[in-house]
Amino acid sequence: MARTANTYTAKDILVLEGLEPVRRRPGMYIGGTDATGLHHLLWEIVDNSVDEAMNGHADRISVTLHKDAASATVVDNGRGIPVDRHAQYKKPALELILTTLHAGGKFEAKNYFHSGGLHGVGASVVTALSELLVARVRRDGAEWEQKFARGKAVAPLKKLGPARGSGTTIFFRPDTKIFPSVRFDPKRIAEQLEAKAYLHGGLTIEFRDEAADTRVTYHYEDGLKAYLAKIVGESGKAPLAGEVFTIAKQQDDLHLDCALAWTDDTQERVFSFVNSIPTSAGGAHENGLRSGLVKAVRNYLTVHNLVPRGITIAAEDCREGLVALLSIKVAQPQFQGQTKERLNNAEVTPAIDGIVRTAIENALNANRTAGDAIAGRVVLAARARSASRAAAEQVQRKGAISHRLNLPGKLADCSSTDPSECELFIVEGDSAGGSAKQGRDRTFQAVLPLRGKVLNTEQTSTAKVLGNKELADLVSALGCSAGKDFDVRKLRYHKICLLMDADSDGNHICTLLLTFFYRHLPDLIRHGYVYISQPPLYRIDAGKQVFWARDDAARDRILAERNGKGGKVQVTRFKGLGEMNPSTLKETTLDPRRRAILRVAVQDAAATDQTIQTLMGRDVAPRFEFIMQRAPKVEELDV
Repeated sequence: MARTANTYTAKDILVLEGLEPVRRRPGMYIGGTDATGLHHLLWEIVDNSVDEAMNGHADRISVTLHKDAASATVVDNGRGIPVDRHAQYKKPALELILTTLHAGGKFEAKNYFHSGGLHGVGASVVTALSELLVARVRRDGAEWEQKFARGKAVAPLKKLGPARGSGTTIFFRPDTKIFPSVRFDPKRIAEQLEAKAYLHGGLTIEFRDEAADTRVTYHYEDGLKAYLAKIVGESGKAPLAGEVFTIAKQQDDLHLDCALAWTDDTQERVFSFVNSIPTSAGGAHENGLRSGLVKAVRNYLTVHNLVPRGITIAAEDCREGLVALLSIKVAQPQFQGQTKERLNNAEVTPAIDGIVRTAIENALNANRTAGDAIAGRVVLAARARSASRAAAEQVQRKGAISHRLNLPGKLADCSSTDPSECELFIVEGDSAGGSAKQGRDRTFQAVLPLRGKVLNTEQTSTAKVLGNKELADLVSALGCSAGKDFDVRKLRYHKICLLMDADSDGNHICTLLLTFFYRHLPDLIRHGYVYISQPPLYRIDAGKQVFWARDDAARDRILAERNGKGGKVQVTRFKGLGEMNPSTLKETTLDPRRRAILRVAVQDAAATDQTIQTLMGRDVAPRFEFIMQRAPKVEELDV
């Protein structure tokens, strides 16, 4: 990766506002203080180094997770953050960047034409949420250092001495007063760093885990094409006709890189990035990719007369089985929120549409073998969609016997018709269903019992899903249909709670249902409508007090806290929800004022997709490896 040179000094730093709100409301800047928010700190620092590489000023990044697993160091060989004094603010530029919101060189195109850190808050947010941050800069023949704690400089900038080369080194330790846990996940870090190396062909990223005494170097000259080969290979599928399509195009301020292929999978998978930032919620760039691709495929089918009589090709048919990686770079990205999960630049949609349409149309015509194989795949998808719609209509007719759905799945509906206040509890078996029906608030809480373990839908078509009685009943109860006929506006409940026993069987059923929602009703997860209830596994009576424990760890913690306080302590383990009386279930799990529920969200689409494939797919080898890697936790299994 070639490096370029230009000036970058204190006068290039613009300051927009102060840093005070960050420690008080960290969720506004990093999305929360959970594990995802913790790792967001690391990505902010890493992405600053990636920005240097994207703009031709660096070609090597090193990330070290230290032995405590609670601190990290990021080193790059970029230009180095400026250290000269800012004329207006009378402080070193380094201090301004690390202690002031919206202070940075990324607002000026001459410094960073492409940047994932447009808002300029990343580095200062890390400073604010770290109990210690040490910055070292090598530039202009010298090395400089400054230390910070909880958003403030604790020592002035000092010159350490002469130094060769240039670059920035950031060490930080997240604040235990902000984060419940400050332990980083080395596997999560490795996966993200590998993805960033794929996105920037020629960039070298090194990851060192001191606790495990391991060092890995990521470097991929083929970039996205190699990344796509990895994703497709791990899925156990092969590209149709062995063809992987690649697009690389610069158009005005937009740079596009794309790799895509069709497989015999029933799902469409698109992974997108803007200025190296993963956009799990998609946006304008994905819209352009999809529309351009559909136009190209439809035109190929029409020109070569490949559409059978009586078959209508829908946009979804053209994209079924598609696996695509899309990486764009734009000068002024407009993200939805600071977590940058969705791109809002409407102007990129028609630009990408045109680029993709032309490139794919030319590629299909140049390789008729691959083109005809893809055309056959599209026609097959259209036939399956037609059959799926017929099955869906049959289910809807059965459910329309009355205004209120009359389901054989034993739905106990609520009286409210306002979806925003209605809740559906999906439970396992009639026994648990009976307790839930008696303990619920009939005004806004509905209960749907399912018989046993539902179908594994990881590699199942929508038609087969709707042919399964339990899942067909669930789809009917939800009211939004599935597959091509899905309409989130028709959803009857805005809280869909998976209420299962707090044991291994319950966890398995929950996983099967999550797979169903992720693969066949993904928009319900994207809109935040899917939840997991947290029923207790233990009741602990200590004198006149009653405690509830979700798992063994919570039980042990409560017992440790009660140790030495006197009084008789009795521990009762529930064998299942059906064993709870309705009042207990209401108190612990159903009552909105006292219950605990977890909202299901997707933070990393690629990692989530791969995990579901590993756990629920047909290939046993990756599942075995997944289990063996987690063998030290085997004592946590309920068997």
